[in-house]
Amino acid sequence: MAYFYKKEDIKFGPHPKFEGVGFALLINREKDPRLSVSMLEIKPGVEIPIHTHETQADSIYVLSGEGEAYLNGSWQKIGPGDYILIPPGEEHGVKNSGDEPLRLFIVHAPPLF
Repeated sequence: MAYFYKKEDIKFGPHPKFEGVGFALLINREKDPRLSVSMLEIKPGVEIPIHTHETQADSIYVLSGEGEAYLNGSWQKIGPGDYILIPPGEEHGVKNSGDEPLRLFIVHAPPLF
């Protein structure tokens, strides 16, 4: 089955784990057992701390905003159009260092949600 979401139909709620982070789950493991797809909206000054996903690859595309991503042992500046792929077990984190929300499009495989 194909899934289609209009921009106006994508609703952000609170992230289940991180305060100050909006979360829109588009595809979960019930819809596709191979991956999960979500969008995050990180408020200015908010950080998702350094962490790992032991079994999931984390594919991140920056939609809008400015921030930093912890990759390969250091913080890297990120902005619109940037793409990140984090293999399973690799430390990573994201923080919004800008003045506007940092919006990310994320795919986890296998699914995280």
